[in-house]
Amino acid sequence: MRYKHPLKRILRENRSLWDVKSTRPDVRSVFIKALECGTAALGAEIYASEGEERVVFHTCKGRACSSCGVRATSRWQRERWAALPDVGYKGITFTMPDVLWPFFRNRRLATLLPVLAAKTIEAWVRAKFGLSVGIIAILHTFNSRMNFNAHVHVMVTAGGLETSGTWRSTVYYDREALTNYWRRGVIRLLRASIRKGVLDIDRPTEVEAMLHQQENRWWNVKLQSLGSKEHFLRYAGRYARRPPIARRRITSISTEEITFLAKDRKLRRQITVRLTPAEFLAAWMQHIPDEHEHAVRSFGLFAPRTTATTGAAVFTMLGQRPKPRPRPLSWSLSIKRDFGWDPLLDRQGNRVAWSRRIAPQSV
Repeated sequence: MRYKHPLKRILRENRSLWDVKSTRPDVRSVFIKALECGTAALGAEIYASEGEERVVFHTCKGRACSSCGVRATSRWQRERWAALPDVGYKGITFTMPDVLWPFFRNRRLATLLPVLAAKTIEAWVRAKFGLSVGIIAILHTFNSRMNFNAHVHVMVTAGGLETSGTWRSTVYYDREALTNYWRRGVIRLLRASIRKGVLDIDRPTEVEAMLHQQENRWWNVKLQSLGSKEHFLRYAGRYARRPPIARRRITSISTEEITFLAKDRKLRRQITVRLTPAEFLAAWMQHIPDEHEHAVRSFGLFAPRTTATTGAAVFTMLGQRPKPRPRPLSWSLSIKRDFGWDPLLDRQGNRVAWSRRIAPQSV
C-alpha cells in the first residue's frame, strides 16, 4: 500500500510514544517540525489567478522530513559540485566490528568518527607520499533495517598537493595500511573515552579484554575508485540530508505493526521488516543527530578555512577555473525540479501571482 506522507502519519498516530519528556529534546523538536511541515502551523503564502487562489504552506526544513530532505539534498549536491575541482576521487568506507557499535550511540563519540576517518587518511598519505588531500566525510549510523551501524563514508582526492606546490594526479591507496590506522584510532578513542568518563562502563576489565580482542582481528575497510565527484555526491546524497528510511519503502501502517522493505545482503534479496510503532520510532530516533551536528564534514584541502586561502590556487594549478557558487533556486523552481509540479500555475494552467501571507496558526 502506498501512503502519501507515511512518516508524518506514523508520527501523528503515535504522538504519545515520542512527545514525552524522556525523549531527547532534539528528537522531539524535529518530529514536531515534521508534523507541522506544510500546514497552517507554519503559515502560508496565498497566490491568486483570475479564477483561483492557491495556498502554499511553509515548510519545516527539518531533519526528519523526507520532502524537505529531498530539497536540501539537491541544494547540497549543486553547491558541492561547483565547489570541488574536476579530478579523480576515491571512495573509502570505514566500518568496525558490530560489538563496537553500541559505544557510538553516544552522540559525542559518534561525531568524532568523521574526524578520525579524515585524520586516518591524512596521516597515512602525508607519511607515505608527503601530500595534502581533499576529504569529505559523512557519518552514517543506519542500515536498511534501521538498525544502528556506525560507519563513515569518505570521498578523497585520488591524488594530492605536493609540498613543492605541484599536483600529483594519483597515488596508490593501501587498504591494509588504512585499516591498521583506522583500527588503532578507534580503539584508542574508546580507551580514552572510558578513561575520561565519557563512557560509563560497568565492567571495565571485560570491556578492555574485548577491545584487546578487536584490535587484533580483521576489520573491513572498503576502497573504490569513483572516477568523478558526481558519483559520490549522488551516493552520499541519499544519507546526508534525509531520514533513515525513504517513505516509498513503507508498505503498511497500523496500530499494531509497521512494515517496510529492506535489503538483506546475506540473502541478496529484498525482505519485509515488521516492527511495532514503538520499535519503529525507537529505531528512527537513534539516528537523528543533535541540532547543530553537521552531517557532512570537510577536511584537508576541502576544509572551509583551507578552501578560503588556497582553493583558487588549487584550481589554477590544475588548469581549471573555479565555478561560481550556484545561485539558490527559487522555491517554485526547486519544487518543480524535485517534485514535478509548478506551484505558480493554477489547475487550468494559468499563472498565479502572490496575493498575501497567512501568519502561523496554532493547531
